[in-house]
Amino acid sequence: MRCPWPAIRLARLLRDGNGPVEIDADDPAAARELEQVAKAAGATIEQLGSHRFRILPQERAST
Repeated sequence: MRCPWPAIRLARLLRDGNGPVEIDADDPAAARELEQVAKAAGATIEQLGSHRFRILPQERAST
């Protein structure tokens, strides 16, 4: 999917209380957009590879 769809779907999943979520996204804008969505939801984002991200909802985010 091209941006902004990964970010929109992530926002929906986090709003519905789902997670953790792993996303493969090769759009250059994806990292920035996913990070913004995660931050707005109080979630933590980890980059697992050049195009793979893991997002942990707030209650499961490690500090």
